[in-house]
Order: sequence, then C-alpha cells, then structure tokens
Amino acid sequence: MKIKTKEDRRERIKYRLRKRVRGSEARPRLTVYRSVSHIYVQVVDDMTGRTIASASSLEPSVKGALAKEAKGGNVAGAQAIGKTIASRLIEKGVKRVVFDRNGFLYHGRIKAVADAAREAGLEF
Repeated sequence: MKIKTKEDRRERIKYRLRKRVRGSEARPRLTVYRSVSHIYVQVVDDMTGRTIASASSLEPSVKGALAKEAKGGNVAGAQAIGKTIASRLIEKGVKRVVFDRNGFLYHGRIKAVADAAREAGLEF
C-alpha cells in the first residue's frame, strides 16, 4: 500500500494497531474517530462483532448538554464525549476497556476523550 495521502497513512497505522488491540467481552475496544467538526466514539466487542455503546457530538442529547464554547471540533467537546461514553458504559456494567486511537496521534482531541473517560471511571 503506497502512502499518497494523510488518510492512507492513518489507515496503515490503524491496521498496524489493530493487530495488537483486540476487544473482548471482558475488555471491549473503545475506538475514536475524529473529523474536522465532530468526534465519534464507540465501544466494540470484537469477539461477537457487537457495538456495546456509542456517543458522538452529533447526538441531540449530547449536543444540548455541551457548554457554549464546547463543540465537536474542539477539546472541550471531546471531553464531554469522553464523559458521556464512560457514563453509558458504567450503566451497562463495563469498567475496563482497551483504547484504540484508530490511527490518529494521541494528542489534542483524542487525548481529551481518553483523559475524560478515565476521570469518569473507566480503566485503560
């Protein structure tokens, strides 16, 4: 696979990470995707191929709860999404996850989601 664009680079990193990161029923995989203006998080059990929970900055329930300066495209919005996914998982009885940065650098909004989820009670 030749790397011609940033997306190609991210896909190559994503596949390299996915070899090591697997989600199970005991420790599902928390995967993050960020676009320019939104952020999406979902928790997947790779053994069954089932999505346990998800959250995004597009959901009306999350969008209404965001502070005025918080949007999906900034760190404050990413922190809100991290807290939301953590609370949804704890409701379902999941405390431990495996973090999958999905080929993105662990910096900025990706790091904000992870830190907020840890503060809200998830272990990874």
